[in-house]
Amino acid sequence: MSRTVPADSSKPLKRVTTRTLRRMRDEGRAISMLTAYDFPTAEVLDESGIDVLLVGDSLAMVVQGHETTLSATLDQMVYHAEMVGRAARRAMVVVDLPFPEGQLEICRSVESSARILKETNCHAVKLEGGADQAQRIEQIVTAGIPVMAHVGLRPQNVHVQGGYRIERDLESLVADAVAAEQAGAFAVLIECVPVDVGKAITESVSVPTIGIGAGPHVNGQVLVTHDLIGFHSGYLPKFVRQYANVRQSVLEAAIAYRQSIDRGEFPGEKESFQ
Repeated sequence: MSRTVPADSSKPLKRVTTRTLRRMRDEGRAISMLTAYDFPTAEVLDESGIDVLLVGDSLAMVVQGHETTLSATLDQMVYHAEMVGRAARRAMVVVDLPFPEGQLEICRSVESSARILKETNCHAVKLEGGADQAQRIEQIVTAGIPVMAHVGLRPQNVHVQGGYRIERDLESLVADAVAAEQAGAFAVLIECVPVDVGKAITESVSVPTIGIGAGPHVNGQVLVTHDLIGFHSGYLPKFVRQYANVRQSVLEAAIAYRQSIDRGEFPGEKESFQ
């Protein structure tokens, strides 16, 4: 499978699907996943060949500046996911089911998940939880909606857990992943666990595992794009590798722009109509 998608290509693209990800796992090919919250970001990530785009409820922190993901609403997730869904021509697009849509009545979770797929042109939802969410996962999948489970650190449980911390209980985490697979989840995202736990979970299920702070022995990796490109306020989790410094580039460009105005150099003849 080509890892590059020309931006101006007029040929039909082969969409990444749940079956694609399962085949990649079975063939030992790594799965790449990044977050996206808007059209231009999703467009360039799709062009780069990223396999899966996640419209995460992390937008509450990354885009809106909140301290947790809890303030993200279903309406906001649909708003951002619709932009991402229009931009992605090849990548599979997964959308977080925000708090408390995945914690209240199961029928509400099914309705919210259905709304996401109907209104956004996206392809699946992500639901935090494992064994405790098995019945909910099963009902959503039965309704025809693919579900990616999320085990390990669960950001929507931040207040119950007393903060963000590494999850180390191997036995219960493996049980969570197995229960999610048995309920019909097509993949399991594993967040903030030791390397041996990520490995054990991956060896215990037959669906793809996507890690974020879960070590190298998983089937794929996901990061928050703003962390990856250095467009953040300064804090980086240990599991992030920063590949660019976009914040510094934007800062330098804005300073240069302001200074050119201060000196009367912008706009010049080149930028003016005659």
